[in-house]
Amino acid sequence: MIVLIVDGYNMIGDWPVLKELKEKSLEEARAKLVELLAEFQAYMDYRIIVVFDAYNVKGPESRETFKKVQLIYTKENETADEAIEKLIKEVKNVKTKVYVATSDFQEQWTVFSQGALRKSARELFLEIQRMEKDIQIDLANNQKLAPKHKILLDQDLRSKFEKMRRGRK
Repeated sequence: MIVLIVDGYNMIGDWPVLKELKEKSLEEARAKLVELLAEFQAYMDYRIIVVFDAYNVKGPESRETFKKVQLIYTKENETADEAIEKLIKEVKNVKTKVYVATSDFQEQWTVFSQGALRKSARELFLEIQRMEKDIQIDLANNQKLAPKHKILLDQDLRSKFEKMRRGRK
């Protein structure tokens, strides 16, 4: 199994589409990130956990799931980096390969020392773009394979076939 742990605000601060959204609304940028990661999760079949830093927000950690993507909002006075380091210990085992998506160089070294692999924000963004292109190619190929035309029958012939289908003469 592959687990991808994502530093949410790190992606928002790096991906062009999310940076632009963030200028209007941080909430919209978060929603767009989660939507993109949900598509990625469905395509790649990874377990994806997104950590949002709630360092200055009062209250306990909260967790929710959106389309199989687990969202974690850190507790008061806890950084996303601290939560990610704890998560690695929770999910890392012999059968699990853990990737952490962050462009924070210090955090990359920390997670690497814990046995996780790192992906920069840019690498993950490029993977998602590649996935979107692959989906478009798959759709185009499927459309080529689909029958192009249905057999057009006039109403009289359709009525005769319908009577035959129902066992009437």
